[in-house]
Amino acid sequence: MILAIDIGGTEVKLGWVNRRGQIGEKSSASVSFDSYRTPISETVLLEASRFCREHPQPLEGVAVSACGQVETRTGTVIGTNGKIPGYEGTCLKALMEKSFQVPSWALNDANAALLGECFIGRAAGLRDVLMITLGTGVGGGVLVQGQLLSGHRGIAGELGHFSLRADGVLCPCGKRGCYESYASTTSLVRRCEARSGLTGLTGRIIFSQAPQNPLFQEEIAAWVQDIADGLTGLVHLFNPEMILIGGGVSRQEEMLIAPLRRKVLTGCMPRFAEGLRLESASLGNDAGMIGAVRFWLDQEQGR
Repeated sequence: MILAIDIGGTEVKLGWVNRRGQIGEKSSASVSFDSYRTPISETVLLEASRFCREHPQPLEGVAVSACGQVETRTGTVIGTNGKIPGYEGTCLKALMEKSFQVPSWALNDANAALLGECFIGRAAGLRDVLMITLGTGVGGGVLVQGQLLSGHRGIAGELGHFSLRADGVLCPCGKRGCYESYASTTSLVRRCEARSGLTGLTGRIIFSQAPQNPLFQEEIAAWVQDIADGLTGLVHLFNPEMILIGGGVSRQEEMLIAPLRRKVLTGCMPRFAEGLRLESASLGNDAGMIGAVRFWLDQEQGR
């Protein structure tokens, strides 16, 4: 069995995954319980060791999905925009190999989610797939002719940080008008709070109240249009056969997925829209672990 570890900004998920992508026992734990005074790497190793003791299995390897920019060749976190103290510079591959004495590989969590969906999820069997995850920010990944688009350092696919509006709002990355500043769930919350005067909103609250709240309906519609504008440009760049939408809000078929599908298909040049499908991702919170194992299998096969 392969130990799959999915490191997020607030929690780590762990599970046993076999070579067919099937998950056995799994657990999760906070990595931000003390505002990162304990380094994420230390917490992850502690929880991984505990998980292996409590759910013993023959350990074949460790597959890591991790937030941040992860250089895939070395398994090192090389960028976080300063969001997580003590995390940047962590060599996850070396850390796991030293601790568990088995082959280990690591990649960015959004890329892992894409590989998981292409392994046993909604995009299984497809070779040209674009995926975005909508949450606190916007993550993404691109599969081209069956291969993950990785770029020079293995960190391609930062789909949240192209400029949708050159004179737009300031992004934490330092640029203005980044896609995630308009397409993230955080953006939707910010818009709704600004117009309504309410505080403490979440995506879940907004969508649950939207049928009775015309203001929320208007903001959701504007938000969906911004998402569609960015996706239309990406379709013209990558010519995918499927676009996958991930994140908790992707379960909103009527208010998000259906109108987004219409806007993207009508917004693309006709030949790019032919055969193009836009769907919600299917693996939920397990996608990162499953995709990390798919990446592990590919790397070990190529050695």
